This record gives sequence, structure tokens and C-alpha cells, in this order.
Amino acid sequence: MLKQQLSQKLLQKLSPQQIQLMKLIQLPTLALEQKIKEELEANPALDEGAETQEEYAEPQEEYREEDSQTIEAEDINVDEYLSDDEVPDYRLRANNYSTDDEDARVPVSGGTTFSELLLDQISMLNLEGQDREVAEYLVGNIDDDGYIRRELSAVVDDLAFTQNIFTEEEKLEEVLEKIQTLDPPGVGARDLQECLLLQLKRKKNSATIRLACVIVEKHFDEFAKKHYRKLMEKLEIDEVYLKEAIEEISHLNPKPGNSGSTGRAVQQVIPDFTISINEGELELSLNGRNAPELNVSREYKDMLETYKSTQEKNKAQKEAVLFVKQKLDSAKWFIEAIRQRQQTLLVTMSSIMNFQKEYFLTGDQRKLRPMILKDIADEIGMDISTVSRVASNKYVSTPYGTFLIKEFFSESMKNEAGEDVSTKEIKKILEDSIAEENKRKPLTDEALARLLKEKGYPIARRTIAKYREQLDIPVARLRKEL
Repeated sequence: MLKQQLSQKLLQKLSPQQIQLMKLIQLPTLALEQKIKEELEANPALDEGAETQEEYAEPQEEYREEDSQTIEAEDINVDEYLSDDEVPDYRLRANNYSTDDEDARVPVSGGTTFSELLLDQISMLNLEGQDREVAEYLVGNIDDDGYIRRELSAVVDDLAFTQNIFTEEEKLEEVLEKIQTLDPPGVGARDLQECLLLQLKRKKNSATIRLACVIVEKHFDEFAKKHYRKLMEKLEIDEVYLKEAIEEISHLNPKPGNSGSTGRAVQQVIPDFTISINEGELELSLNGRNAPELNVSREYKDMLETYKSTQEKNKAQKEAVLFVKQKLDSAKWFIEAIRQRQQTLLVTMSSIMNFQKEYFLTGDQRKLRPMILKDIADEIGMDISTVSRVASNKYVSTPYGTFLIKEFFSESMKNEAGEDVSTKEIKKILEDSIAEENKRKPLTDEALARLLKEKGYPIARRTIAKYREQLDIPVARLRKEL
């Protein structure tokens, strides 16, 4: 049986404008620039650049801090766009670019790619007909590191199905051997062992080089695992000769493809914030270079005013009024969202900077305080998710380098004195301890745990192993040197 009943519910809903603001906060500088371009293309009521005073002569009002307050959704009224006395034009623009800012665009180099370098050399191998086509196809299968990581049997099948070239795996071996004579040395290898061996065979013949070739070709497993004692026993050599051979091998290039290209794309990290030190005090600035000046289109404002003043409106004019209202609303909200984004970013990063003030003044990682998202959220009165969005995929430029903001967040641990210390501090001490160890007898994880305990940091061996792996430091056996 159907029946009616009353119920109360407490719901929290985000307006479309709030959702848009949250998405904008999460964007790094380059992504924000792309978002602004998309919005400019989608909304004709949104203009880029400042309005000239010659074209619109209006009295300018001095900016007041109280004018920058957040506008609520229910306060938005299209009449605000028509009343220039109540809302001056500067309220309808987001000026994030200064004429004094230097152009920091990075040119992309236009050099020769790695594949092009190899293809140019193929012409000097005196390959004809099908062999030339096979060589070019093999070069296309060489990755950026300089390796062919595919099985030759698979390449034979691909040649047959895609190039209509029928050949044998033995023929591919012959062509590959010729490719392996190209520069840089080691190119066209199928694994690290072959790559090192190709480079050694290019070197001037000597007793040390011959020994290095034997080690790589016949005892590569012992060499990779640094079982030096076993190598000396099998090869019947002393430590001096082994050290000389290993030194030759260590100078080889494990990724020859990295040295063969002059036309690699420039990868640049654009910091969203800049922290500088001025007379012993920290100064924070927000990178606004990629957020151009935005304003609401004067043409659309005039168009709406014209439509509103028309006494009798037909259906097309009413639809035009609705369209213009929507676009003006959208433009105003986007500009306001850009402003609120900048304010949120500055407030959050300023709190992080003050929280880690001692680190930003000295650059010493051991000065980093334990800090989690909740610490910053409580201080600025915002939600943890907002702080997470600010810190996500954003960088800050400091006098000591450019860092991902999330790197400054860390959990805390208790030292022997009962004080909270950052895990970043412990990792730094661990890293320094490993750097100072005797490389002939590297410290095991147990020994490192004892060493840190002596320094006042009681940490379990498994925690040491976890931190070591996070720092990309190999186990003691692989850190051993002669």
C-alpha cells in the first residue's frame, strides 16, 4: 500500500561553481594555462587582455581589500554586469601578468633524433635492396636506451605481415651485427651484457680489456652480484687486476641511446610558487605568468543591455537574452574562480612555508618538521582535501632548488629523547651514514639500525630497509667496492 510520510534530511551539496573551483585548485600552472585557453574558446563572453581606457573612458576606483571578498552563488545577478557604478571594471578582470615579467618560454631544440642518426649511418653500410629495408626496420625497433628488446623471431613475423618481406632469423642476425657497428658503441644490443661487450670490443686491445671481456662474457652473473672473491678464484687473478678490469667496465655506458640524440624534447618543471630570502625573512610569490588577464566582454554586456531595453521581444530575442545571460554568468564565475584559486594557493603555501621556516632559511633537510595535511588544514581553516589539491602536482622554487610540495609532508617518529622528528630527517641521516661507510665493507641493515640507535633514533631493521628502498639505495652487497 502506498502512503505519504514526511522526513528530514541534512545534505551538503556542492554548487557547480564550487566544483569548478576545486578542479582549478588541483591544476598545476601548465594545465591551468590550457584550461584558460579552452574556456576562452568555449565562452565568447570571456575576453583575454585589458580593456583600453581610450575606448571605454570610465572613472577608476582605488582597489580596497574588502572588495576582494568571495561572492556567493545566490548573490549573482545579471544586473551587476550592467551597472558600472556599483561594480568597477577591475572587479571583472583577473590580472595575473605583469609587463615587467620576463618571457620565460623555453625553446625546443630542433636537432637530429636518435633514429635519424642511425638511419644516416645505414647509408654507409653498403646494404642493398631487402637488406637495406630490414636494417631500417630493425633501427625502428631500437628504443630510446639503444636496445632491441624484441625477439628476432617476432621481428621476422612482423616483416612478413607488415612489410611483405620474407627473411630468416639468421639473416636478421647478420644485419643486426652490422647495425651494432654503428655509433654510439653498444647500440643494437639485446641486453646489458651484450651492450657492455660491444663497447669493450671497440676499445684498444690490452690485458685489462681482455680480462674485462672475459668477465662480462663468461662471468657476468658474479660480476652483477659483486661476488668479487669468486671472480678472483675462478680467474686466478689478484685484487689489483680485478679492480682495473672492473674500473674499465664501470666507465661504459649502459644506455647508449641517451648519448646519440641531439633533438630530445626539453622537459621543464615550471614552479607554481617561488620562495626567496630577503634580509633574513622568507618571501612567497605565486607564479601568475600562465594565467593571463581576463575580463567580461564589453560587447556581450552591451548586447544584453540592448536586448533588455527592447519593448517587444520575439522568441529568437528571448533565446538570445538567455544565451547571453548564461555566458556572462559563466565568464564572471570563471574569473572569480581564478581569483579564489590564487588566494587559496597563497594561503596554503604560506602556511607550509611558515611551518617549515627553519628548513627554508637553511636548506638543511634535518630541519624539516613532521607535517601532515591535517596540520596545515587546521591552521588555515580549510578541508584536508583542499590542502591535498594544492600540494598535488605543484612545485615550489627555493634557493636550494625546485621541489614537489608534497615532499615537505612527512610522518613523525619519536627519538630517544621523546621528541617528534620527521621521517625526512631520519632518511637524511641514513643517507649520510651510507655515504660515509667503508665501501669495502658496507653496512648491513642491522648495522645501520644499530648506528642510528646510537645517534638517538631507535628504528627497527625492517624500517631501515624500507627507507633505504625509498631512497633507491641497494643492499650492502651491491654497494661493495674494491
